[in-house]
Formats: sequence, structure tokens, C-alpha cells
Amino acid sequence: MKKELTILHSNDLHGDFLEEKAVLDDKYTGGLSYLAGYVNKVRTETPNVIYAIAGDMFRGSVIDSEYRGISTIELMNLVAPDIVCLGNHELDYGLSHLLFLEKCARFPIINANLYITTTGTRLFQPYRILTIDGMKILFIGIVTEETMKGIKMDPLLGTFVDTDDAVLEVERIINSYKTEDIDLTVLLTHIGFEEDQQLAAKLSPDLGVDIIIGGHSHTFPEKPAEVNDILIVQAGTGTDQIGRFDIVVDTDTNSVESWKWELCPVDNETSQKDAALEKLLSGYKSQTDAKYGRILTRFDHILTHPQRCQETELGNMFADIIYDMLKPDISLMGSGSLRKTILGEAVTVQDLMEFFPYKGKVFMTPMKGSTFRKAMQYMLRDGFDQEHFEFYQVSRNVRINYNRTTKELEVLVDGAPIEDDKVYDVAIQEFHFKNITECLGIPVSEIEGYPRCTVISTSDYDVVEEYFNTHSHLTSYIDGRITIHS
Repeated sequence: MKKELTILHSNDLHGDFLEEKAVLDDKYTGGLSYLAGYVNKVRTETPNVIYAIAGDMFRGSVIDSEYRGISTIELMNLVAPDIVCLGNHELDYGLSHLLFLEKCARFPIINANLYITTTGTRLFQPYRILTIDGMKILFIGIVTEETMKGIKMDPLLGTFVDTDDAVLEVERIINSYKTEDIDLTVLLTHIGFEEDQQLAAKLSPDLGVDIIIGGHSHTFPEKPAEVNDILIVQAGTGTDQIGRFDIVVDTDTNSVESWKWELCPVDNETSQKDAALEKLLSGYKSQTDAKYGRILTRFDHILTHPQRCQETELGNMFADIIYDMLKPDISLMGSGSLRKTILGEAVTVQDLMEFFPYKGKVFMTPMKGSTFRKAMQYMLRDGFDQEHFEFYQVSRNVRINYNRTTKELEVLVDGAPIEDDKVYDVAIQEFHFKNITECLGIPVSEIEGYPRCTVISTSDYDVVEEYFNTHSHLTSYIDGRITIHS
């Protein structure tokens, strides 16, 4: 029998709750109210609809940060997704708080391979079988350690190491439910588009996995990737768009008969606001506006951070603030910790919290010049501008020149070539310090005194906020700190 099924999907919402108005017309784009309105419309007009979210509902909004995710769960309860998997940022508020948030959710959250290290106990239901119009759809939630670098902040948490272990877990779950008449099998992942393809390539066709709906790498595919007869999709990031699969399922062969997929715009032309959600959201916004609307500083012009894998105006500014305030020899600022593309001209507390939402320690990390050079070579490895790799902004006293063809790297500090045997004090944020091998490719044995390096600030956010409080008419430019030659 042939049956129709529509799967709507989002990922990496990151607290993108508010719509944005176009400059030249009355078009409003994105926002949770319009997203919910779109989902509501499709559910009303189309039979057999499932809405899935592939991780990272949290972070990026002061509304989320102020209420430590409780506001996000309450808002998402009104959107009413049918299935959600964990992303790395679901753990940002800690393990115990995450388990509390799950109890507040009126939708299922799945994850097959996050566990407590002392007992091996899974934290979440690993899968969920959704039944709709007689069809049984198996969803399995997957993350890997590459995605979950943040778990190293909590020694009680662990995850299966890599895609090979994820394959074994998928096999274990599917093989356990061979007696069920599963019509469609979907992996709901938060590991990145490239790793999704690697995972698909390693899965046996006999398992019958049909679709991978992913997140983490913020990929906007033009069409699904097809690997091993598995369709692989993402829906970028935020609420400006939503992925849509229209599928014909053959319930006799338990397979996809035909399909159509597209990224659909979410705006005031494609949907109407969900009134109940808008009322709840407005209440949260009025409270955060009152608390965090104070202006911290003014920039001379709007500054930008258009993408994480290049030198940017705002990246330079934030690296310089740490350099000026904490006095290391070199300052590294994780480019991915800067979460929006513009800031200014007037900068409120709320603007800063949404642009730089992660409060963490800053470590003074002694490195030999040869070790720092190795770290920069690792940062600029092949694919650095295409994958979801870590990238770093550097302080004004550093110059990095890299040739992608010859792999030649030149590093200058204070105008002179870096000295291989000299030890430099490098300021690094806590997340990157705790994951220094994965993020910078450096064995911990090459760090002087690791892991007992000096904490020079308990909050990088506080350092930046204090600098903004005490300085005005700020500006920053791209000045050739990181130059990459083809």
C-alpha cells in the first residue's frame, strides 16, 4: 500500500525567536511565531505530518539564557514538535538542568549514545516509534564525541566515540525491533553534514535506514545528499526556513516509493503568527528588554563577523579585548563563540549576551613557539573553510600567513618570527582549553603544566562587558592578521 507522509524539520534554532523586518519593504522573516504558524498550516492542510528538530534549540537568545532554557522549552511546547534529538548546546546549562528541562518538555527527546560514565546508563530514550495513519516510523537520535566536546566540562558524561560506534548503536536498536513492522527508519542526528554522509556510508543496506535528518554544521543543502541509498538533509540554522519532505511510503516493502524535498521560507507571506505563542514570547521579551536594554557602549560603525573561518572585525575586537585586559603574550578567541554576524552601533547588554552568550574561564596556557605554530597549521588544515572546524581570531600582535597550495605557514609575534623554543603565554577560553587536542591538534604533553594552567579570568564575558562599560566610540578593522593565499 502507498501512503503519503510529510516530514517538516528544523535544526540549530539557537533561540532565534524573533522575526526580522526587511529594510526596504514590510516583509518579516523568521521568528518562532511564524515558524509555528507554518507548521500549524501544514498540519491543517496536509495529512500525516511529522515535525522533527535535530538538536540545538538552546543558546543564542537572551530569552533562552535568562531562563536557562526553561523559556525555550515552554515556547517549544506550543510549537509541539513530534520528535527532537539532543544537540551539543542542550548541555550548556549542565547535566542536572538538562534532565529537569526534559521533564518540562511535552514532546519526546531522544538520544541513543549519551550516557553516565560511572554506570553506563543512558540518559534518554534512544529511539521513538511514531505511528501515523497506520505507518510506523522509527526515529533514532545520534551524537558523537566530535560534536559533544562540551561534555568534557562534566566528568560524569560520556558519549560513544565516533561514527563507527554510532553505527553499532544504530544496528543494535534496529536489530532489536526487527519484529516490528517498521515502515520508515529515520536517524535524527546532530553531528554535521559531512559526518552524516560518513555514517550513512558505513550502515549496512540490510538495516533499512531511509533518511538522515541532521544538524550542527548549519548546512543549507540545495538538495539531499544520497549515500548508500540514504537521503541526507539539513535545514541550515535559525527559523528563517524549514525543511520539508513529501514522501510516498510503500508500506508493503517498507521503503520510500518517491519523495520531494525543499527548504521552505518562513515569513509573513508563507504563514501567519501563532497567536498563543506570540503572547507568551512577548511576555518574555518585555521582561528581558527591561532588564538588559541598557546601552553598554557605542561603535563608530556597525561591525561584522560574517563567517567563522576568516579574520573578522568583531573577531579582532574581542581577541584584542582579552589581550589588552588580561595581558597574555597571545590571545586566541574561538570564532564560533561569536554567535551573530553584526554588532553595533549602539550595543546593549542584551546585544552582547546574544552575540557572546558563553561565559567561561580564560586559561593562561604556556606553549612553545613550535607548539603554537603546530596549532595554527592544524586550524588551517584542508577543509577548514568548509567543515564545522574550530577557527580562532588572534590578537593584534600576531600575523599568520598561510599558503593553501604549498602548506607553508609563517607566524609572526610582535613583528618578529615566532621562536620555536620560546614559551609564550597564550590566553584560551575554557571550552577550547578542555578540548585542546581536538580543537587545536596539540598533544597535552606539549602544554607546559597542563592541566594545571593558570586561570586568569573566571568569565571571559565579564571581561568584555567591563571593557565596553569603560570604553566608547570603539572601532575595529580587518588588518591582515590571518592572510590565506590560494
